Amino acid sequence: MDSGTSEVVHEFLPYFRAYKDGRVERNFGTDIVPPSINSQSGISTKDVEIVKETGLSARIYIPSTISSGQKLPVLVYYHGGGFFMGSPFCPTYHNHVAALVAEANIVAISVDYRLAPEHPVPIGYEDSWIALQWVASHYNGQGPEAWLREHGDFQRFFLAGDSIGGNIVHNMAAQAGVEGLQGVKLLGACLVQPYVSKTESVHTGVEDRSWLFSCPTTSGFDDPRINPAEDSRLSRLGCSKVLIFIAEKDDMRERGLFYYETLKKSGWEGEVEIVETEGEDHVFHLFNPNCEKALALLKMLASFINQDKAS
Repeated sequence: MDSGTSEVVHEFLPYFRAYKDGRVERNFGTDIVPPSINSQSGISTKDVEIVKETGLSARIYIPSTISSGQKLPVLVYYHGGGFFMGSPFCPTYHNHVAALVAEANIVAISVDYRLAPEHPVPIGYEDSWIALQWVASHYNGQGPEAWLREHGDFQRFFLAGDSIGGNIVHNMAAQAGVEGLQGVKLLGACLVQPYVSKTESVHTGVEDRSWLFSCPTTSGFDDPRINPAEDSRLSRLGCSKVLIFIAEKDDMRERGLFYYETLKKSGWEGEVEIVETEGEDHVFHLFNPNCEKALALLKMLASFINQDKAS
């Protein structure tokens, strides 16, 4: 093979490798768990196409025990993977969101935004916003999807995501604060070990190389989409509370802390809380979901969603 075509332009081993000639090898997020009604976990799922022309889609989750007309909090979930890998349909994310739906007793929508390099950023952000608008269109019993019309309580509307998905959550909440969301108010946003940037930091890690790879048109690490200190929308974040999870051994721990501190100083009038998991690394809860600390994280996220249920 010609050395020019076999040149690697980005890799995140053992999960991902991209070549100069455009070939991509993904070893994470490609396995598919089919949707099912009344699964053994007590969750029913269906896949929906949001935009036929682009293939933008999502997986919807509801508790199988839900009764006719019962309304539950609505969560839109954005998976991680550096904008270049991951899927709502793969076992890792399917099982995580299903477990959260079971724990919190909610309706969830996990978004299958398009991935770089085939679809470079900002396409991932654009798909994420279109999907959020689509979900919001179901308030007041409107919209095309029966599960959301019948069971979604849009007075309790939340976002969550991990890693770059946590970054997407920030951007969606920020855009909602500026543009509005079809009359729907986001109640809360949860950023789990989010990827953000600090301008003055050393940017040599794989997470920063991943950003430059996925978003070739970026201005760099002062890009307001990843650097909260540069984001003029921060003080207008379109939700009333934020929960941030960080992990002690995560290389991105300081970034999550930076987001927390920057949001507190921004003038935003909501409530922000940060929770650190001791002794754990990045997205430990996805790869060891049954460990005690992963289950604790899941319970805290469920509590965050449900703490206003009585009000």
